[in-house]
Amino acid sequence: MMSTQSLQQTLDHWSRFTMRQRLMRYGGLTLTLLVVAWALSSIDVIWEWVWDAPVQMGDLFGRMMPPDPSNLPSILEAIWQTVNIATLATMFAVVVSLPVAYISAQNTTPNRVTLWIGRFILVSSRSVNTIIWALLFVAIFGPGIVAGIVAIMFRSIGFLGKLLGEAIEEIDQKPVEALEACGASRFKIVLYAIVPQIMPAFFAIAILRWDINLRESTVLGLVGAGGIGMILQGAIDTFNWPEVSMVLLTILALVVFGEVVSSYLRKKIL
Repeated sequence: MMSTQSLQQTLDHWSRFTMRQRLMRYGGLTLTLLVVAWALSSIDVIWEWVWDAPVQMGDLFGRMMPPDPSNLPSILEAIWQTVNIATLATMFAVVVSLPVAYISAQNTTPNRVTLWIGRFILVSSRSVNTIIWALLFVAIFGPGIVAGIVAIMFRSIGFLGKLLGEAIEEIDQKPVEALEACGASRFKIVLYAIVPQIMPAFFAIAILRWDINLRESTVLGLVGAGGIGMILQGAIDTFNWPEVSMVLLTILALVVFGEVVSSYLRKKIL
């Protein structure tokens, strides 16, 4: 056994990192600090406004209190419209994303061309922010909830299709091979071998996306795509800060409601 003196000498000379590892860590930290310093110097920050922000925030919050409930009926109507936008957009996105997920999964896509077409759709959908989609569809359909529904739907297709495609790729291939050996058609293989395996993931992903869409739909009105955001933008434009605080509290309640509902549905379904 190692003596106490030898053990103490070993501990005295022990180092967690080698000299090369320490140099690499310090070099990486220095490079990160230089990049952050360069980023801060290149964005032209008006530091006087930054230092004055706490005072301005305090003044703004003071003008927002107390919340004004006089316009609550219109706010609640807009909140209900927001829930409808999120729900309808999620339903349409689920329907559209199913075939996209099918051709985006390597083990179900017919060929390499359809694989890349499916993945191009997924990347295109996820690479454009919801607000950008909303601006585009407001220009096409005009202001209103139709633009909001389509914008949320286009944004959701990439999310749903990617996660569902990954779920399809992770299925057990033995049921698929068994049905193929029996001469089953492709439709029956999908219906009896693939769908049962991805149903738990399907419901979990759909509920999660609905929860996300509920949050995203609250800001669509800022660009004219319907929902509670339109009332919020109108209150801000008219400097009606008590109504702004009332709208923000209502949005907070909506987000909490969405979280509770999605958690309940996941427990019941999964």
